[in-house]
Amino acid sequence: MALGVVRALGMMGVPVVVFYYDDHSMAQVSKYVKDSVKIPHPEQAERRCIEMLIRHSEKFGEGILFPVSDEAVAAVSRNKRLLEPFYTVACPEWEITRRFLDKRNTYVLAKQHAIPAPRTFFPCSEQDLTRFIGGIEFPYLVKPCQSHLFHQRFGKKMFPVATPQQMLEAYRLARSSGLEVMLQEYIPGDDTQVVNYNAYAWEGRSLVEFTAAHVRNAPPFFGSPRVAVSRDIPEVLKPGRNILKALGFYGYACTEFKKDCRDGIFKLMEVNGRHNLSTLLAVRCGINFPWLHYRHLMHGELPEAAAFEKEIYWIDLVRDVGYSLRYLATEKYSPTQYLRPYAKPHVFAILDRGDFRPFIRRISALVRKISQSLRPGREKQRNREPQITLGK
Repeated sequence: MALGVVRALGMMGVPVVVFYYDDHSMAQVSKYVKDSVKIPHPEQAERRCIEMLIRHSEKFGEGILFPVSDEAVAAVSRNKRLLEPFYTVACPEWEITRRFLDKRNTYVLAKQHAIPAPRTFFPCSEQDLTRFIGGIEFPYLVKPCQSHLFHQRFGKKMFPVATPQQMLEAYRLARSSGLEVMLQEYIPGDDTQVVNYNAYAWEGRSLVEFTAAHVRNAPPFFGSPRVAVSRDIPEVLKPGRNILKALGFYGYACTEFKKDCRDGIFKLMEVNGRHNLSTLLAVRCGINFPWLHYRHLMHGELPEAAAFEKEIYWIDLVRDVGYSLRYLATEKYSPTQYLRPYAKPHVFAILDRGDFRPFIRRISALVRKISQSLRPGREKQRNREPQITLGK
């Protein structure tokens, strides 16, 4: 996410400083970055993180602060009043932020405003869960209320479950890690049924809109996009506008929907109130959301609606190659389907001949990760966690 914002602003001549907290980060080595600072993790050491941001404002001067991960959004939003004397903060107040970070709030609002969403239940105990199991048909999903915490712990977005026992196991596993979860019906359909509604909202209106469809996800069915394509998807404009208005959201957000083949209706999956993974797709198609965001907050230029180029692909090369090889037997795409995004007009998530160092850093981090996973004892550790999959 950070790399997309760095390039989107840097190519417009904006001097960029990156505050990073993950050793695997790559945005800080982009040619567009003037300086970078490693800071404490915003979730694990929130107070020290905020103090360091404030301290470094003296060095870099007044600027706009873009938090581009869920944990960064949470920390910055909670401390927005402390940061505002030093930065223009590009995220809403905590009262709004908690509504989309905690998915329980999002789905409650969706129901109140008649925005289609999957059937969702919030168990408070195993007894609640047992009562719920008696009235559903599997498969189902055990999803986190706060996605970034769940992903940090398990490395995935959710647990798909096909039996009552799997649901109970997944619930216990999440609760033993101190994470709250919800139970949600599985919307049938492959990755191509998932779409993104991207918008810049202000004072209850979506001023600039951009829509795209997922092509392949990582992992398939339950992951984030590894290939996406810009498309005109008018069916998600109204529900996308309505959920942002219901949240009271302003700024940039990427809202995810999935088309339910049973009734043909797009159902709300989640709202990401930050610049997203495929930021550079919209930029390539003619809508530079980070630049619009910057010009609005720093110079008072209210963004205006604009047309965008269609059928442009966005490709996360490393993940697409890796997951395509891993799921070659199960995805069952033809060679033409695999290669089409590369043959058509496209933009890569990381690879850029004019800004090559982030890609080198990404490959190096991947090699280290593979090396670590092969160390003795790692396999035993992985095997202690239940393997929960969606049964046929």
